[in-house]
Amino acid sequence: MTEEERRGIINQQQRSRKRKRGKRHRRKQQVAGDSPPPSLEQTLNANTKNRSSPAAAVVKCNSKARIFSSSFLDKMKAKLSGGHFRMINEKLYTCTGQEAFNYFKEDPALFNMYHAGYQEQMSHWPEQPVNVITKWLKDHSPSLIVADFGCGDACLARNVKNKVFSLDLISKDSSVIACDMSNTPLDSSSVDVAVFCLSLMGTNYSSFILEAHRVLKPRGWLLIAEVKSRFDPSTGGADPNKFSKAICQLGFTALSKDFSNKMFILLYFKKKEDEKLNVNEIRWPGLKPCLYKRR
Repeated sequence: MTEEERRGIINQQQRSRKRKRGKRHRRKQQVAGDSPPPSLEQTLNANTKNRSSPAAAVVKCNSKARIFSSSFLDKMKAKLSGGHFRMINEKLYTCTGQEAFNYFKEDPALFNMYHAGYQEQMSHWPEQPVNVITKWLKDHSPSLIVADFGCGDACLARNVKNKVFSLDLISKDSSVIACDMSNTPLDSSSVDVAVFCLSLMGTNYSSFILEAHRVLKPRGWLLIAEVKSRFDPSTGGADPNKFSKAICQLGFTALSKDFSNKMFILLYFKKKEDEKLNVNEIRWPGLKPCLYKRR
C-alpha cells in the first residue's frame, strides 16, 4: 500500500469520526430539550429580515424628510399668521371704529385672519372673560335682552338662553350684525345688558360706550371686560378710577369692579334713570393699545 493510499484512508476515518461526534452532540441537545442549531438557510433568512433593503432605507429617509418639511412649513405658516395678526391688531387699536369697519369691508378675509390669531392668543389665558360674563348672565334672568359689542364668533350668544344681538365689524354668519360699534341699528332703550368683552379697541372708544348708553333701557347693565395692562398707570395705562368716573358722568352708576384676574379686569355699571347729560364736558382717559410682542 502506497503512502498516498494510507493518507486517503486516514482522512476518511477522521471525517467519519467527526460525523459520529456531531450526531452524538445533536442527540444530547435534543435529550436536554434544546433546539437544534439553525441551518445555513435559516441563518441567511434571519439576516435578510433584520437587514433593511436599500429601497426601505430610501422610504425611511423620505418619510423623515416629509416630517421635517411639514414641521418647518407649519412653523413658517404660524410665524406669518402671527405677523399678520399683530399688524391687524395694531391697526384696530390705532384707528376709529368707522375706519376699522371700512378696513374689513374692503377685505373680509382679514377679519378671519385676525380672529384666528386672537383665538390663538386667548388659548394661553388661564381664564376667558367671556366665560365669566356668560356665568353672570346665567345667574340672572334669561329674559334680559343683551347687546354684545364686538362679539367675534358670537360665543356669548351660543352659550346663554337670552336674546342676544351680536354686533361686530364683519358678519361671519346670519346671527351677527355687521356695523360700526358707534352706530348700531338697535333701537334706543331696547336692551337690558350691554357687553364689551375685550372690544374697546378704537381711538374713539368713548363713542362705543355712548352708543351702549343709547340702546340700554333705564337701569340697564353695562359690563366691560378689558386687558388688565390697559388700566395700569405704572406702565402707561389709564387710571381705572378716572375711566369709571367718565362712564358715570355719561349717566351710569358704578356698582362693582373685579381686579382679581391677572389677565383682565371686569367693571359693572348700571344706567341711571332719565338724566340730562353734557357729553362734551366728559374727559375720557386714553386707553393704550394692547400690542402683542413678536415671538
